[in-house]
Amino acid sequence: MTLKPAVIRRFDWMGLAFASLLTLFIALPLVVVGTWAFTEVWRYPSVIPQQFGLRFWHLTLARNDVWEALFMSLRLTATVTLVSALICLPAAYAFARLRFPGRNLLFLSFLASHAFPKFGLLVAIAAIFLKLHLISTFWGIALIQLVGTLMLMIWIPVAAFQNVDRRMEEAARDAGAGPLRVFWSITLPQAAPTVFAAVLLTFVSTFYETEGAWLIGAPQVVTMPILMISLINNQMVVQYGAVLSVMLWVPSFLALFLARRTFGNGAFAKGFGA
Repeated sequence: MTLKPAVIRRFDWMGLAFASLLTLFIALPLVVVGTWAFTEVWRYPSVIPQQFGLRFWHLTLARNDVWEALFMSLRLTATVTLVSALICLPAAYAFARLRFPGRNLLFLSFLASHAFPKFGLLVAIAAIFLKLHLISTFWGIALIQLVGTLMLMIWIPVAAFQNVDRRMEEAARDAGAGPLRVFWSITLPQAAPTVFAAVLLTFVSTFYETEGAWLIGAPQVVTMPILMISLINNQMVVQYGAVLSVMLWVPSFLALFLARRTFGNGAFAKGFGA
């Protein structure tokens, strides 16, 4: 019996260094903001706060405008995500499976909203909305945010529908299944993790969207990001912004947690192409 030589693996110090730096750049701002949210006194040059407490949480949560802005953001996010899914997912399936004149040009056109300076595009759209009486309205903000979801909700699901195993679909058709049954039982389960990833990205990006909501909705329609900017600019109290930032994190955290429980780690990572 021959013994195989032991494989000596060298520790990747360079990879560890890059991973540590990346973690530091991502985690450190979150830790600082989270610390400020529970801080009452933190004066330079002290490294840690001199006094912790929940006073600014009580002050922030006692404001009616905070709850109104939160519910407005949730309503807008849910509406935009649902409308975007209803419009974009059928379009993504058509781009993935059908061939028609101008398909490639139309497919690339959805990058247009990200190929130019965003604020300039929003100003041009706001000029049109002004004539349509959509300024300072719920649906005006929803439509302006819908523009930003087109690339996510079309480009990512297209890849999902293109990677579905066609042999399984053909086998189901040979067994007598109709087109709707094939789509529901074969196509959709395979594409579901990626489609859900696109929906989640749309939800999070819409919830945090600021420029369109400010340009179209303010001051009558106020979302959480707009309120956070307003409080920081008017009162210059770091804790107010930190508390609102933590409140903004909660919906995203819940969405990620539910996605992990529903699809599992492997399926959800597959949805992001990992």
